Amino acid sequence: MSTQYSSGRIATGTLTAFVLAAVLGAVGLAVFLRHAETGFAGRLATLIAGRSTSFNTSVPAVVEKIQSLNRLETVVYSLDSVVEGDKSSPVFPDILAGDKILLVVHGQSIAGIDLSRLKPEDVHISGADQRSIKISLPPSEIFVTTLDNEKTRVYARNTGLLVPADQNLESDTRTKAQQQLQSAALSDGILDAARKNARATISALLFSFGFQHVEVS
Repeated sequence: MSTQYSSGRIATGTLTAFVLAAVLGAVGLAVFLRHAETGFAGRLATLIAGRSTSFNTSVPAVVEKIQSLNRLETVVYSLDSVVEGDKSSPVFPDILAGDKILLVVHGQSIAGIDLSRLKPEDVHISGADQRSIKISLPPSEIFVTTLDNEKTRVYARNTGLLVPADQNLESDTRTKAQQQLQSAALSDGILDAARKNARATISALLFSFGFQHVEVS
């Protein structure tokens, strides 16, 4: 008569070895997939874990994504200048009834394109694979012109002997300074620069969507 014995320790050791081998195999596979980039190894890694990338490139989807950028600010034009404001009397000389102020002004104009105004008819997608796109952007515009109050200050103020200082002269001169700043920005081509920068930004965005041929005007 023969007697058979089973060992729980041997079964447990086999299970532990199996789990350890599985963990080491998974780690090894992860390292291989991460670092295999070229040659046969790279092709094998792509075959094992390759992921396909897809984009929704329909006209409504593209318009929605671009519109979500809203007001795309592409140019900031800064200017420092001295602006004069004055009031004078038609009867008395300035030394008696005049009022003059000189402001040292620092301000900026911000320009760009309001992409929320983009319409579906401004976007044309073509090509057998729908990978060519042509977009006509809305016109560029100046969004805002502001003065930096911390850097804008009164440089000089002269008031006639017979009149009090005009309380509105400084605010009127600031308004005049804003207008001059915006005019200078327009003269220096801020709108053209804003459109050029916006075209570059939108072109890069469209390439990231998966388009291969992009034309932005």
